[in-house]
Amino acid sequence: MSKTPETNTATDAALEKELAELRKEYERLRDDKVRAEQNLDNITTQLQDLEQRAQADYGTADPAELEQLLVTKRAENTKLVQEYREHITTVRENLDAVERSLEDEASV
Repeated sequence: MSKTPETNTATDAALEKELAELRKEYERLRDDKVRAEQNLDNITTQLQDLEQRAQADYGTADPAELEQLLVTKRAENTKLVQEYREHITTVRENLDAVERSLEDEASV
């Protein structure tokens, strides 16, 4: 038994439709690949720029060394803030003492 012309036409149409869908998918995948390659180029350029800046600003571009530098700087900042807080407290206490002294002199 051979297929009828109507069956062949339906099969051909189905194959043409599938082929058209496969072409669309191929085009989409090709476009995605081009975009991914462009993104990779952009990100690579950005990484190189950031590494150069880090090297110029901090003397290293190694992530582990930069992390350690950050930890050190945070500790230094914490210490400086604490020292400044203590200084402000001392200034405030001295100012309060001066104000009390002036009040005492005024009440005499």
